[in-house]
Amino acid sequence: MLKVAWVKSRKPSFTLNSFEDLKVFFKKGGFSFANRSGSHQARHGNHQNAESGEELFKKAMEGVRPISRGDHVERILQVGLPKSSKNIDDADVLKKLKDLVKHGKGFNISETPEYIEGTGYHVHPSVAKRLHQGEYSIQADIDLHGLRVDDAKELFENFLKWAITMGKRGVLIVHGRGLSSPTEPILKKKVIEWLTRGPWRKWVVAYSSARKCDGGAGATYVLLRKRPVSKRLKIRRRNSPPNHFSPPSTLPPG
Repeated sequence: MLKVAWVKSRKPSFTLNSFEDLKVFFKKGGFSFANRSGSHQARHGNHQNAESGEELFKKAMEGVRPISRGDHVERILQVGLPKSSKNIDDADVLKKLKDLVKHGKGFNISETPEYIEGTGYHVHPSVAKRLHQGEYSIQADIDLHGLRVDDAKELFENFLKWAITMGKRGVLIVHGRGLSSPTEPILKKKVIEWLTRGPWRKWVVAYSSARKCDGGAGATYVLLRKRPVSKRLKIRRRNSPPNHFSPPSTLPPG
């Protein structure tokens, strides 16, 4: 017995019990292909729409020809967008850093914690700054770097006695930066102490850290007086109008 079942969603099912029923079924018209023909028409309509779109494209491209290798193509100028200010600032800082590391450009000793300066009695502070900037000639120098404190003090005192006797006004004392000291630069601190607290303070006009070419923070410029400050001079200055001492910008050669 032959049973053929045709099932379609939302459609009634058909059951054929024999070949005779199948023949009768086909004689009555068989399956309906309405849906299939409808889908064919839809596809055909889409094909027509695609063809109409292609025709529109062809009309739009009328007169246009492809570019061959021999044709000259004009280059389009590309204008770069301006860099942001942050990128410019970063590049400028990086350049300055390279110049500082490679050539020492832009390094200002007076802006570092190692910089020192001071002035003697009745002397304007600007004199120390001018001394650091190289406005006063340096006529003699001494190197105390690496010596013990006692030996350095003896050599320091002998040097200043000689400089004053010989009429030297600008001198350079090299003491080092004290980088090997565990706490602070001992010899550098002692030199400043001898210039400001000892008997030599009467002879000091001003002092400041040297420029990089003369040792930087590891050396000190000292400007000396022709005559020491006395009590009589202090009394006279105290009773007279303020007139800060300002030595000439250049000193005679030694």
